[in-house]
Amino acid sequence: MDKNPGHPNESDDAFPPTGGELAALMRSLDWSTTSLGPIAGWPQHLKSAVTLMLPADAQIVLFWGPEFIALYNDAYAPTIGEKHPKALGRPARESWTELWEDLEPLLRRVLETGETVSAKDRPFYIERFGYPENVYFDISYSPVRSETTGEIGGVLCIVSETTERVLAQTELARAQERLTMALSASGMVGIFDWHVQSDTFYSDARFAEMFSVDPEKGEKGAPLAEYLAGIYPEDVERIAKAIDHTVNTRERYVQEYRVVKKGGDVRWLEARGECLCDKDGKPDRFVGVVVDVTSQKVAQERQRLLAREADHRVKNIFANFHSIVALSARSSRTPQEMAKALRGRMDALLRAKDLIRPGIMGTEHDSERTTVDALVRTVLQPYEDGSSRIVLSGPEVPVGAKAVTGLALALHETATNAAKYGALSRATGSIHVKWEADPYDFHLEWDETGGPVIEGKPQAKGFGSILTERTVTSELRGKIDHDWRRTGLRLTLSVPLERLAL
Repeated sequence: MDKNPGHPNESDDAFPPTGGELAALMRSLDWSTTSLGPIAGWPQHLKSAVTLMLPADAQIVLFWGPEFIALYNDAYAPTIGEKHPKALGRPARESWTELWEDLEPLLRRVLETGETVSAKDRPFYIERFGYPENVYFDISYSPVRSETTGEIGGVLCIVSETTERVLAQTELARAQERLTMALSASGMVGIFDWHVQSDTFYSDARFAEMFSVDPEKGEKGAPLAEYLAGIYPEDVERIAKAIDHTVNTRERYVQEYRVVKKGGDVRWLEARGECLCDKDGKPDRFVGVVVDVTSQKVAQERQRLLAREADHRVKNIFANFHSIVALSARSSRTPQEMAKALRGRMDALLRAKDLIRPGIMGTEHDSERTTVDALVRTVLQPYEDGSSRIVLSGPEVPVGAKAVTGLALALHETATNAAKYGALSRATGSIHVKWEADPYDFHLEWDETGGPVIEGKPQAKGFGSILTERTVTSELRGKIDHDWRRTGLRLTLSVPLERLAL
């Protein structure tokens, strides 16, 4: 080790030649009790390192010699807590006992190889205030060499405690994880942050996917227009105006609108947000959240439809009763016959309605499998008068427990319309229903004659017709066609056999 004593007139009391608490402590310490010996005998590169270290604002500790005697500056002292000032001039093993197994290999690596060791947010376990802590530091450990021999005398450690930042980042990550879990549990929820002045729209992955935008673009930022392009065409102008209104007035943004997914699926969203201003009062950031409310919208629409169906059913009941009473009166010779016929037809009507009740109420239909013949006869029995005005023909085609509801509803609506406006509303009217099945599909034809003259296709569809079409196309995945002939309606429908068997 370099034994250059420094300047001939330099005394222990004059070094180090700087102010500060640590400089004073070094001057007052009896270094002869340490392996370094009196200051006057310190090598020049040790003195130079101490002279540079003490006034620095950076947190610096110098470990010198094979025992790693500790010297440090005022900026470093707070980082070791109650270890200061006892650690000054003492071997590192004594003062950093609890982390010596971690610290010693780092110091020896630098001392023995001359390599500089650095790391960001390196964890250390330390007891500096009477209790154990896990702390973090940015570190840079570098060798201190003799200018004359190149010998490494010690390790200069420049550190910066980052514990507060690391813990804050960890807590932020945990909070983000909790938020992500909460958003996942709550359904489709997305967050956005539009930087108004630069027109850079940032979003999380959920939000981007709702608008069919690449999630990477959501993270890096994209123009607002790319997100507006994902909104349902009929809603775009309204939403663009609502955004402008919020930016200009600072009023809270609350909107419901539709988006179109890449596969064509339409979803309903509810968006809430506000526009924040910069220090000059200019619109700066538009932040908020969107929630997928499709299920609520579907439920609301179903409630509306059910209410409309209920109203439609009540009107149909009275129409059916009127038709059955008139039919019974025409075909009966005595009041007793009329009462008997009326009672039988009313019972049949109730049985037909039982077939469609589960479908209307949205419950499971647990009835046994039936056939098309039995189903058609049940629906049309209330209108039978013993004549040949209703003719049925077709093979035995099985109908499953689920499909029976949809098919019964379609047949019942058609029969009801026939009783109100078509062939069954006239004593001279008749209906011929025939069906067949090929290897893949079931086909049914409903042919009315003898009813009121049909002047043309109805200008608007009644709710019954809409309900019938919805049942066949949506529930049975089939097709239905109405041919409004002048002599009477001809209705044809086809349903996949696999759907009919469900």
